[in-house]
Amino acid sequence: MAAYIKDKDAFLRLNFLYQASHCVLAQNPENVELARFYAHTQRTVSKRLVLRQDPSVKRTICKKCSSLLVPGVTATVRQRKVSQRQRVTVVRCLCCGLTKSFHRNPNYKLWAEQPEAQLENQSQTGNNAIGLRGNSLSLQYGSNWECVRARTRLNTP
Repeated sequence: MAAYIKDKDAFLRLNFLYQASHCVLAQNPENVELARFYAHTQRTVSKRLVLRQDPSVKRTICKKCSSLLVPGVTATVRQRKVSQRQRVTVVRCLCCGLTKSFHRNPNYKLWAEQPEAQLENQSQTGNNAIGLRGNSLSLQYGSNWECVRARTRLNTP
């Protein structure tokens, strides 16, 4: 059974705008302005409707000028050594000059990819968890925030 997705039409529109900006640059690499318009419209829609985009999508759009960061076309990608063991990927936008740095850590996982972030994997049994309304995560007893809330409840008349 498919789960209900809030604002499914908005996510479809964001997906279309992202694919359209990629297609425009693939067909004609000189047509950067149209691709920038699509990416800017995508970012505006996601901000207006308060929708979270996937980090892989956000990394390919410039925060300053909203152009699509395609290596060799609208961006340069370099590997730099920060220390003896660490390397950094540096992406520089060719339109505005904004630089993004990404540390290379093969063991790093995004919060959305971790099992604790999934609502299905969280237990909602007994007094061990307090469920929040909506799509928020539940708080487990023992966390600092829950201890503070428990103390404030005891101190209030």
